[in-house]
Amino acid sequence: MLSRVSRRVIPSALGLVLVVAGVGSTSSATESARAAQQQQQQQAEGPPPPSQRFKSRPDLKPPPVKVLTAAHGTAPGLVFLGPKMKVVQAGPMIVDNRGQVVWFHPLDTFGVSDVKVQHYHGKPVITWWRGRAPMGVGSGYYVIADDKYNEIARVHAGHGYDGDIHEFVITPRNTAVFTVYHRVPADLTAVGGPKQGKVFDGIVQEVDIPTGKVLWEWHSWPEVGIKASYFKPVPSAKKGAKAPPYDYIHLNSIAVEPNGNFLVSARNTHAVYEIDRKTKKILWQIGGKKSSFKMGKGTNFEWQHNARRQGDGTITLFDNGAAPPLEKFTRILVLKVDTKAKKVTLVRSYSHPKKLLAPFEGNAQFLPNGNVFVGWGAIPRFTEFSKSGKVLFDASFGKGLAKITAPDQDADSYRAFRYVWQGHPGGKPATAVSGGKVYVSWNGATEVTKWQLMNGKTAGSLKPGATVSKAGFETAVPLGGATGFVAVRALDKNGHVLATSKPVRAGG
Repeated sequence: MLSRVSRRVIPSALGLVLVVAGVGSTSSATESARAAQQQQQQQAEGPPPPSQRFKSRPDLKPPPVKVLTAAHGTAPGLVFLGPKMKVVQAGPMIVDNRGQVVWFHPLDTFGVSDVKVQHYHGKPVITWWRGRAPMGVGSGYYVIADDKYNEIARVHAGHGYDGDIHEFVITPRNTAVFTVYHRVPADLTAVGGPKQGKVFDGIVQEVDIPTGKVLWEWHSWPEVGIKASYFKPVPSAKKGAKAPPYDYIHLNSIAVEPNGNFLVSARNTHAVYEIDRKTKKILWQIGGKKSSFKMGKGTNFEWQHNARRQGDGTITLFDNGAAPPLEKFTRILVLKVDTKAKKVTLVRSYSHPKKLLAPFEGNAQFLPNGNVFVGWGAIPRFTEFSKSGKVLFDASFGKGLAKITAPDQDADSYRAFRYVWQGHPGGKPATAVSGGKVYVSWNGATEVTKWQLMNGKTAGSLKPGATVSKAGFETAVPLGGATGFVAVRALDKNGHVLATSKPVRAGG
C-alpha cells in the first residue's frame, strides 16, 4: 500500500533533456505520448539506439551491456543503473557480472536517475528519481519500491517545490533528504548578467516520508553568493529574450554526517560544504574560491560530484575535471581533512586506465571489502577497482562510447552502484514457444538457478521433465518432442520450486 504522501498530485515526467522550454504538469497520457514522440524523434535523426530483445518479454527493450574486463575479485552483489538519454526505453535496471539483465523496469519517461538500494524501516528497498530535467535541473519525485518491486511510497518535495534529480537519501531516522532547485530573483551584474535576473537557489530539504511534512530546509541563496561560482551565466538567445536562471551553485550530492550535519557538494562552485543542522550555517568548505582549508598537492577538484564521508573519516568524491575541461581525465579522490590544522591532503586517487573524462554526472562507491565501484556518468561505463587501483571489472552499455562530445550522443546513467540484493517478484515466469524451444524469463528474480520443463496432454496434467541451467535473463529450454501443453518451473539452488509459468501449447 502506498504511503499517504504518494497520493499527492504527481508532477510532470517528460524526458530527461538538457534544453526544454517551460516547466509544468501534464497528464500521464500526455507524458506517455511525449516519451513516444522523443523515441520517434531519435529514430528520425538516425538509426534507433541499440537494445536487447526477448521472446518471452517483447515489451522490454533495455540497452545492451558489454563486459570489457571479466569480473574477478569483485565484491558480492549486482549492478544498479538508470539508463536514459539515447535508449529505446529508460528505467531502473539491474545487471549481473556477466552483463546479463536481472531486472528492468521501463518507464513512460526518459527522466530517471539515482537508482540504488537503501533501507526503509530496516528493510532493503530500491529507490529512484523520475521526472524531467530541463537544463539539467530536475522537476519530479522519488519512488521507493520493495523487494517484490512494488511501489510502496512516492516522496515529493514540500513547500510547493519539485524534487531534483541529483540526490535522494533515506536517513537512519526513516526520513528523506534530497536536493531542490528553485528560481529566485537576483542581481547578476556582478557576473556579467542582467540586473533583474534569476538564480537557481540550491535547497536541501528533509521530509517525513509518510506525511510529506518538511522537517528541515537549507537554502544556498544568499548565504553562498554568485561570485563564488565558476560557471558563466547563459546569455539571452536574442535581443529581448530572457536568459535562463543562473545555475550558480548546482548542488549535486548530500550526505548525512555521523553528527547529524550535512555534507553537500556544489558542482559550480567547485566546493564541498559542511552545513550545521542546528544553525543552518556553513561550518566550513573544502575547495572553491574561499576554501576553509589549505589544499595540499593533488587535492584540487573541479565540477565534482558525489562527496561522501567514509568510515575512517576521509572524504571521497568524483572529480569530473570537466565540463568545461580543466583536467585531462576524471579522478576519484580520497581526501584527509584535518579540521584542527586546517589542511586537506590527498590519501590516494583512482582513474581509469583509458583516462576517461566524464563531462557530467558520475559517482564512486566505496564498498565494504575495500573495492571501489565507479559509475562514469555521461560516459556509459562502470568499473570496479581493487583498493590498490587494479581494474577488477569493466563494462559499458548502450553504444559504449568512451568519449562523449554531445550530451545525447549515447546512453548514460547518472550513477552506478553495486549492492547485494534479493528480488522476489510476484506473478509467474513469462514464456514464449518458438522453434522447438520454450523461452522463459522472470523479471527481477534473483534466486533462480535452473528451469524445469513441465509437459502434459492437458494443462491440468503436467509432469516434470528435464532441467537446464539459467542462462541469463532469458533461457531457451528445448521441448524435446513435447506435445500438448508445457510450462516451466523456476528452481533455486536447492531444487525448491519458486514459481511455475502458465501452461501454453507446445506448438505455440
